[in-house]
Amino acid sequence: MPPALRTLLLPLLLEVAASPYLIADSIGMWRVGKERFWMPRFIFQRTQQTKRRIKVGIFAGIHGDEPEAVLGLVDLVRGVNARPEVARDYHLFVYPMCNPGGLVDGTRCSRSGADLNRKFWQNSAEPEVQLLEMELRRQQFDGIISLHTDDTSDGVYGFARCSAEKHDLLHDALEAAHHALPRCRSKLIDGFAATNAIIRTCYAGVLSAPAEQQPQPWEIILETPQRRPGAFTATGIHARHRDDPRTVSHAALLKTIQQRIQFVRRQTYQFPFPFRIWKSRKLIPPSSRSRGSTGRRRLRDFCLRRTVR
Repeated sequence: MPPALRTLLLPLLLEVAASPYLIADSIGMWRVGKERFWMPRFIFQRTQQTKRRIKVGIFAGIHGDEPEAVLGLVDLVRGVNARPEVARDYHLFVYPMCNPGGLVDGTRCSRSGADLNRKFWQNSAEPEVQLLEMELRRQQFDGIISLHTDDTSDGVYGFARCSAEKHDLLHDALEAAHHALPRCRSKLIDGFAATNAIIRTCYAGVLSAPAEQQPQPWEIILETPQRRPGAFTATGIHARHRDDPRTVSHAALLKTIQQRIQFVRRQTYQFPFPFRIWKSRKLIPPSSRSRGSTGRRRLRDFCLRRTVR
């Protein structure tokens, strides 16, 4: 692997070495001339306990001139690994370098000159696209998040290919990113009609779930403005971008999506269980049985501690 890519992945590899929750592997490799490339994958799961988790695939670096998206993803993994309890409802699959050749060259396209994010599900011969399509079919994600930067935008925006509920999820994420970068206010973005920086249609051939998957997952594409495009080097890449507002923005977007999905799942799956606990008073500690708002709050907290592992 080229030195620049090893430097970009080093923080994640160090997290894996010290974490019981993260593992690293690869979904495949290919050669371009004499160079060999591989596509890394990082998997987060808080425990090996068998239970229903939200399975989410997060993809970055499919355009090689967008390293800020990669670094925002690195920051998310660091944060989740530092506080694994916040992601206890998730099974996260992280793909930080979907276009390693383009990242090395600092170009949008791959080494073959193809824009990979227009080639999905079109019988493409590009090795990166084939590997990702096989992975998408194999994993059957509940949700898919793609991170990008846009050299023509002056603000943050996103594509929501999902239900109205997840449309609200993207709205909350854009609000969080607004603290680092302004939201795009244009009513026409990339040729698509936009409402409050949210677009409901998208280009053909973008990274997405296979058409035959049922039920279809929610899919979100997050875009931040790109001001300083260009290739990166092995020296100083993380120092140069760590405080970049685009990197901070991506991290804020991802964190908000994580919290929002977790809240929705708690509302959906956990409310019946406290009623069963209420019937069995022996399960409730005396401190939770007091009357009034304080007692109700203690009971609520106790129920959530028992239902969320």
